[in-house]
Amino acid sequence: MSRHLPKLIVFSLICASFAACSGDKSPDTPAQAATQAPTGNAGGRAGGGRRGGGGPVPVVTARVQTKSVPVTIPAVGTAEALSTVQIRAQVTGQLSAINFSEGEDVRKGQLLFSLDARPFQAALQQAEAVLARDTATQKNAEQQSARYEDLYKRGLLPRDQYETQRAGNESLQATLQADRAAVENARLNLNYTRIVAPISGRTGALGVHAGDLIRANDTTPLVVINQVAPIYVTFSVPGRYLGQIRQYQAHKPLAVQARGQAPIAPGAQAPVPQTAQPSTAVAPGQGATMPAAPGLVENGRVTFIDNTVDPTTGTIKLKATFANTDQGLWPGLFVQVSLSLTEEAGSIVVPAAAVQPSPTGQYVFVVKPDRTAEVRPVTVARQFGEEMIIAQGLREGEIVVTDGQLRLTAGAQVSISGPRGSGGGEDAEGARAGGAGRSGNGRRGRNSQ
Repeated sequence: MSRHLPKLIVFSLICASFAACSGDKSPDTPAQAATQAPTGNAGGRAGGGRRGGGGPVPVVTARVQTKSVPVTIPAVGTAEALSTVQIRAQVTGQLSAINFSEGEDVRKGQLLFSLDARPFQAALQQAEAVLARDTATQKNAEQQSARYEDLYKRGLLPRDQYETQRAGNESLQATLQADRAAVENARLNLNYTRIVAPISGRTGALGVHAGDLIRANDTTPLVVINQVAPIYVTFSVPGRYLGQIRQYQAHKPLAVQARGQAPIAPGAQAPVPQTAQPSTAVAPGQGATMPAAPGLVENGRVTFIDNTVDPTTGTIKLKATFANTDQGLWPGLFVQVSLSLTEEAGSIVVPAAAVQPSPTGQYVFVVKPDRTAEVRPVTVARQFGEEMIIAQGLREGEIVVTDGQLRLTAGAQVSISGPRGSGGGEDAEGARAGGAGRSGNGRRGRNSQ
């Protein structure tokens, strides 16, 4: 019994120590729970703040319009000179003077080149001298022929001598005609030493210099003149439009609009083409971008429809004539062409930025009278510039969202932060006031809670 007593005492002490430990831990648990409770409440208040802090989504809107829109066919065209003339010399001689600067606009009949005229003047004088000599010889032969005829009629001269004299006189008359032709040819060659512009236009690069020996009808032209005012723009459209083009062309000439490249300020970078946004140009020394200047626009009329549809491409070739008084179009320049067929009245039109794509089709966000967004599927008939012509889905006067769609969902509250186009100032102010009121009410409701 005495041997087991120490073991019992040790066992009792161990049990007592365990009991003491458990007793010390149990009071600490409520304290920890008390300190954690405020943290949980704070988190709940923070979560409530996030749910109520979203508010209306700021958007930009535009009003749906009904207006007359042209029916157009887009194409890419090339500007061509109305007339192109390659200037070549018609006589061989030394170039003595160039009377214009390359790249200069010249008028019809203006002197361009001058050749050394001295050899041609000498040739003309020689031809005139031969003509004078033969003229005198022919006059003497004609007088003798008259005398021989009188003697022949009186029977004092044999017939053969009379006929020989008459043949000699006729031969000299033919010689005079050849001499006159030689004189005219020499005078024409002298005129060819002055090369004038056959048309009005703009000159190209010079191929010769003063002092060069110019050969008649050389393969290399002296200069090329392009008539650029008026000017042609050649373009091709799908052959399926040929019937409509001929139909509307029969009533009046079809209008064509050609848009060239935008001018670039010296030192600025060229604008980068974009698909859905206007091109921008970077100003020198600045990091911000600014809208590039709009391209030059020229208006013309269709003056030529080809008589054959190209079987390889299925397109028909057309030409439009432009006055081009400001020379905005240049031969060889590629331009965007818009061929107007007719006007389509009563079209439902919205900005192109309002129409959004989706896997099931195109849609727009419509702002309802209660300032909520509605997803509205639409059917787009076609696009004209920066506007979409809507076939189905919208009515005149409705308000659509043109910017801010990424944050919108069906039924979301909106705040019109900046009306666009013809969205209307009153609607925008009302939307902002309504949005602010609803935000204020929401905040007061959460504070009261």
